[in-house]
Amino acid sequence: MANGFGSFYVGSSGLKNSQNALNTTANNMANVNTTGYVRQQVRFSDKHYITRNNPTAGTNIQQSGLGVSVSDVAHVRDIFLDKSYRQENGRKGFYSTLYSTTSYVEDIMQEMNGAEFKESISELWQAFQEYGKDPTNSTNQNLIIQKSELFLTRCNTVYSDLQKYQSNINLQIKDQVDRINEIGDKIYALNLEIQKTESGGVETAMTARDARDSLIDELAGYAKIEAEEDSTGYVRIKLEGQQFVQDNKCNHIGLTEEKGTGFYTPYWPHITTQESYMPVFSDVALPSALAERVGCTQTTNIATSLNNDIGSLKALLVSRGSEYGTYDFMSEENYSRVEDNVVMETQAEISYLARNIMMAMNDIFCPNTTYTAADGTTYTVLDTANCSVGADGSLPPHELFAREGYDRYTQMEIDGKQFYVYNDETKANNSSWYKLGNVSVNPKLAAQVTLMPSYKQDGTANYGLADQITKAWSAENLYINPKDTSKCNFEGYYDKIISHLGTNGSIYKASSDTMTSTAAAIDNQRNQIMGVSSDEELTNMIKYQSAYNASSRFITVISQMTELIVQLI
Repeated sequence: MANGFGSFYVGSSGLKNSQNALNTTANNMANVNTTGYVRQQVRFSDKHYITRNNPTAGTNIQQSGLGVSVSDVAHVRDIFLDKSYRQENGRKGFYSTLYSTTSYVEDIMQEMNGAEFKESISELWQAFQEYGKDPTNSTNQNLIIQKSELFLTRCNTVYSDLQKYQSNINLQIKDQVDRINEIGDKIYALNLEIQKTESGGVETAMTARDARDSLIDELAGYAKIEAEEDSTGYVRIKLEGQQFVQDNKCNHIGLTEEKGTGFYTPYWPHITTQESYMPVFSDVALPSALAERVGCTQTTNIATSLNNDIGSLKALLVSRGSEYGTYDFMSEENYSRVEDNVVMETQAEISYLARNIMMAMNDIFCPNTTYTAADGTTYTVLDTANCSVGADGSLPPHELFAREGYDRYTQMEIDGKQFYVYNDETKANNSSWYKLGNVSVNPKLAAQVTLMPSYKQDGTANYGLADQITKAWSAENLYINPKDTSKCNFEGYYDKIISHLGTNGSIYKASSDTMTSTAAAIDNQRNQIMGVSSDEELTNMIKYQSAYNASSRFITVISQMTELIVQLI
């Protein structure tokens, strides 16, 4: 009788645990398409054995079992695959973002409506060619004014569009920082929930763990992270080498906003002091004003070999740049501040091209020379012996591209002689620069085109202007950047801008595709371990249902046998 009733335990355990396994399988099936869900796997083990003989005996211990039990519902992840996936997902985010921003800048350069920026350069050159045939013809003079205005309008439009795109990227930076802080808070809260649930050593907080792991995966796409779980189930996270999720809190990322541009710079408020400013990214250049305020001169230095080409947030900062790009950034001394900053570098290139065209044409219409005074002072002055004049014959001649509120010359008496001294550009006065936003077609020429310097001082047409303009336009004396080895002319410079963008875009796309494939391959490996296969779960469901039916039949047989024995007694 004892054996018979003991068999009920065996059958009962099979019935109950098959039902538990069916419930687990059904839960897996219900979450087959749930993002971040990890498959739950039932593991069985023997129940306690009843020992009827000396347990120290080597043989014939005479044990009888009480059936099966669910020893664990496994929540299986591979920490090495998780780490690899998160790193490659971060790289994918970095290069995908760079490719996206580069593609958008290319669209801006084409002005996104089919009218290429290059057309304005070509049309300006054609206008100068017509002008050279008869400089005194008012129609040709008017054409110069129109095409110069169109050229400046296109330059300013492209530059303004790039500024607007920088502002758009800037908002994306703020949104991503806000999301990172939100993720950190959620991970911290889930850490506490997991610790509370698992503190008894009985239950696994599977749903909370799935949510936390999914958040960590997302966080890895924004920045470089290191996640480490302790024995209590608490995960501590470092972000860009600094503590982000700690034992007692999440350290939020702060944002410094620059006056003028409004550009945001992420920093760590909890370790920033008056003496030490701690940016989140130590390998991305800071805005000049901020760098000067905090005494930090870091530059952008990112490479795969340094293992720091990770995260879409860093890519946004690199793409946006630290400020608005101007022509002076194209010098060898300053180029490192715009190199690889796709928007800022393109702004600087456009500004540099526009400035060189403006300066070249102005120097033809209003040539300068130098004069050394008796006291040894050297002045840059109008070359009155070789300059052209307008129809009124007056000096100084009018420049084609004028700085707003800033005359080209100031009349001065030096050594008893009258000179027109050139008002040079100064660092202290931004309005003195020949740069986009400061310059327009000379309003005096726009109002009266006959004032264009097209005549020799004897009143005859200056046909020599055509040769000077042709020589200046075709001169190959421009480099796209200090690393360039081949010179080009104005139109060739624009071609190099587009080629440079296209080359970078191709590199970023290839890297993005490679990182996407790598991340997908690792994710597939992860899913083989933690993912839910509907076919496999259906197979398990049939298996556990069959086990349930077998246990049911087993109990029925034991019940009938017991009833028969009782009747016989």
